[in-house]
Order: sequence, then structure tokens, then C-alpha cells
Amino acid sequence: MGELKGRVALVTGGARNIGRAIALDLASAGADVVLTARADQAGLDETAALCRAKGVKAKVILADITDVASIKSLIAGVEAAFGRLDILVNNAALRAETQIEEISVEEWRQVLAVNLDAAFFTAQAALPLMRKSDAGAIINIGGLTAYTGAKNRPHVVAAKAGLDGLTKALAQDLAPVITVNLVSPGLIATQRGGSSPTEPDHHKKHTTLLGRRGQPEEVAAMVRHLVGPNGRYITGQTLHVNGGVYLP
Repeated sequence: MGELKGRVALVTGGARNIGRAIALDLASAGADVVLTARADQAGLDETAALCRAKGVKAKVILADITDVASIKSLIAGVEAAFGRLDILVNNAALRAETQIEEISVEEWRQVLAVNLDAAFFTAQAALPLMRKSDAGAIINIGGLTAYTGAKNRPHVVAAKAGLDGLTKALAQDLAPVITVNLVSPGLIATQRGGSSPTEPDHHKKHTTLLGRRGQPEEVAAMVRHLVGPNGRYITGQTLHVNGGVYLP
């Protein structure tokens, strides 16, 4: 069926946009998929149905990834359903925009909890299962603003920059069996909503070398490569998928 047949992947924030595209590409490669989000049951169910149409199994588990007990319950659900976990994609994120004077302690902590803390605690909880895999892979989904900055987003920028450091640290701790990489999308055409219902100001100020916005499927293709057999010599890296809008 594909290079990931027999593998199981967990994708957080899998209800729509980049998370959905990643889940579908992994399913196309033969992986069974577990999808999670805090509340979007309908979106998760739709993604799961699309994955099943590719001939794989797909399970939906609602979870609050800002809560460690909920994360542990999520991983227990993965184990109960499939008995293994080979791939973890930390995609869930909040992209709030708030003037710096108006950011409350609660908002600051919520953004860091979803964007950064959850990636660590989900990886930590997943380790007992992932260490049983002969080719475990963790992918953190970052963001352009971690490298360029952005107005009205100090909490988002700080969290996404933290993911870069976390990726490098986890890569060292989990080698050689589990690879850990960060995929950083930039200027991707997505359906906006929730914490960021309108196009952010920094998107309007940047243009790509390729003259267009990227598609979620192009981010998903990078994830698929990194978690597959041809990506096993890549770890601790940040891979930019941004059409040349930022050149590290």
C-alpha cells in the first residue's frame, strides 16, 4: 500500500487545514491514523472518513492537550486501539493576535500551553509506545514568525521559537531510534478561524520568491518524507516550507 504500511500516526489538531493534509498524506502512505483536537468533533470525523477512504484505519479521540491527564488518556486510547505508536505530529496551535499591552497572564499561558508545552508533554507521554517502534518519528510543526517575528504575537513567536529548541533537545535525548524534526510552514493558504479568524498582518507584508502561497499538502509532503524510510538520517533539523519567503 505504501511506505508507512503497518505504522500508526497520531496527529494533533487534525480537524482541518495542515493537520488534515498531514493525516491524509500519512494515510495515503499506508499509516493508520489517530486524530485529536479539543472540541471539533465534526472536523475530526470528516478527516477520519477521508483517511478511511484511502484504505486505512482512523480513530478520533477528543483531548485537551493543555492537560497532562488528558494527554495520558489520549495515549492510552491510541494503545488500546492499535497497540503501537510510530509517528507523532505535534500540529495543534493557537495563533492569537493581541496588542502587547492587552495580553493577559491567562492568554500568554494558554498560547504557550497549546503551542509549546503540549508538544513536550505529548511526546513524553508517547515515549513508552514509541520506543517499541523500530523507526519512531516525532514532527513538531513550527511557524515562520519564530524566525521573522510578528506584531501583536509575542506569545506565539516565543512558543514557536521554543519548539525549535525543544526539537533539538528531544533529538539528542531520543536518538538513535526516534528521530525528531521541526517543519516550519510559511504563508500557507489555509481556512482561518478560532484564535486567528482573519489573515494576520505579517502575511500581508511578506511575499514569496515563488510568487504564490503554499498549500497544506506541500507541508504534508515534507512531513511524510521525514517520517518515512528515506528520512531516517534526518534528525534535530528545522525544515522550512515557505516558498523562499525566509532564507535561513
